[in-house]
Amino acid sequence: MPADTPIIQLGHPVLRQVAQPVADIHAPAVQALIDTLIASVKEANGVGIAAPQIACSQRLFVVASRPSVRYPYAPDMAPTAMINPRVLGHGSEKVKDWEGCLSVGGLRALVPRHHRIEVEYTDRHGQCCRQVLEGFVARIFQHELDHLDGLVFLDRVEHQDDVFSEDAYQQHVAARTTA
Repeated sequence: MPADTPIIQLGHPVLRQVAQPVADIHAPAVQALIDTLIASVKEANGVGIAAPQIACSQRLFVVASRPSVRYPYAPDMAPTAMINPRVLGHGSEKVKDWEGCLSVGGLRALVPRHHRIEVEYTDRHGQCCRQVLEGFVARIFQHELDHLDGLVFLDRVEHQDDVFSEDAYQQHVAARTTA
C-alpha cells in the first residue's frame, strides 16, 4: 500500500466490521501495511491508527504517541506496531479524557477508559510482547483496539454533552489547558 493511502471516514462499512486476525506477520503485505500505517499516522499528526482506518480489516494497529498539534502533551515514543493485540486485564479506575479520531473528523469527546491495562500483542518481528500501559498510551491502545472490534470513540461516550466540535474544543477546552 502506498504511503498516501487515504484514511477512511465514519460511514465506511469497514469501520464497523470486526477485523480478522493477522495470520502471517512476516508476509511482505503485512510488513508493507505496517509501514503504511506508520507513514499515515505521522502525516495526519495522529498518535495511533488501526488497519481498518485505511480499509484493511486486519487486527493490527500502530501506537505512535508524540507531542503534536492535535495532542501537545502526548508522551514521546517510537511508533510501535501491535499485531493481534488484546487486553489481559485492567485496573478498576476509569478516567474520562478527550479523544478525537482520524476517521471521525471535526469532533472531540470525553471518553471513559481504563487508566491502567495489561496488554499482549505480537510485534512486527514476530515477538510476543506483554506490558502494562497507563494514562495516555493506555487510552490510545484501547481506542485503537475498539477499531479492530468495529467501534469508534463516539460509541463509548456517556452523554451527548461530552461531544464537542473540534472548533469548540480548541476554543473552550484546549485554550484553558494551555493557558
